[in-house]
Amino acid sequence: MPGPEIETGTRGGAPARSDGSGTTDDSREMASGLDALEAGVEAPRPLHRRLLHRAGPPLLAIVVVLVVWQLLATLGRPATLPSPGEVWGELAGAHREGDLLPAIGHSLLRCVIGFGAAAAIGLPLGLLLTRVAVMRTVLRPILTAVQSLPAAALVPVAVLALGNSEGAVYTVVLLGAVPSIAVTVASAVDQLPPLLLRAGRSMGATGVRGAALITVPAALPGFIAALRQGWTFGWRALMTAELITATPLPGLGEMLAEGNRAGSMSLVLASVSLILVVGVVVESAVFRPLERRVLTGRGLAGG
Repeated sequence: MPGPEIETGTRGGAPARSDGSGTTDDSREMASGLDALEAGVEAPRPLHRRLLHRAGPPLLAIVVVLVVWQLLATLGRPATLPSPGEVWGELAGAHREGDLLPAIGHSLLRCVIGFGAAAAIGLPLGLLLTRVAVMRTVLRPILTAVQSLPAAALVPVAVLALGNSEGAVYTVVLLGAVPSIAVTVASAVDQLPPLLLRAGRSMGATGVRGAALITVPAALPGFIAALRQGWTFGWRALMTAELITATPLPGLGEMLAEGNRAGSMSLVLASVSLILVVGVVVESAVFRPLERRVLTGRGLAGG
């Protein structure tokens, strides 16, 4: 039974009170202040510091790579390694001739269209794999096997079936991206807590309603991961298809093949650099912010 409050001192002319346990109002306020300090609430940083924090490490890595690259080219090890300046000259020459931007545009357009079709097929297919036992038993092993195939093994099949055409390129992109998206979505749904799904069913969320209201929102981070992986597989498959096939609209893969045929290491490295840059830009500008927003909204990542 709590004892009577005891006056233990003054605070601003008024007595500070205790509840009989030896804890005063002042000590409680001090404790709450210490708790706030321990919480580690960080004040918002200025914009230039946030930009430096995000862009600093990648820029430093690029500088280190360029310095090491230039050093190796100066030492002539290996002898065929061109300098960064020679690679930049290849890119500048391709731009002056009007070949650079169309090649990037053709490749990006193909991958966006192929990725959109792969997402439209792979996302619902992954959900069906978790809900239809026959599809899980029969189709999932097939998708896993196709996912393990390198894109170079898919290109001859597509070319023999459809010829050197845009259809063959899109087929390779779909075969590279759809299995990855579907299998990753199925794995994300399989990892949901069974109690959550049972609670949804007990409230009448079954079938399509349950998938829309329970499964998809709960597995949304896994869906983002599936789309990111599908883009990566699709981009790699597209580069392989463009490298091997002869399409009317040349892309970055055709640019890489031209450098190989001409024996130009500088053109090959210029093409490889562009392929890497496009992949990093899409990852940094699209998927990473989307993933951060979803995770932060769920309290799973820092702001």
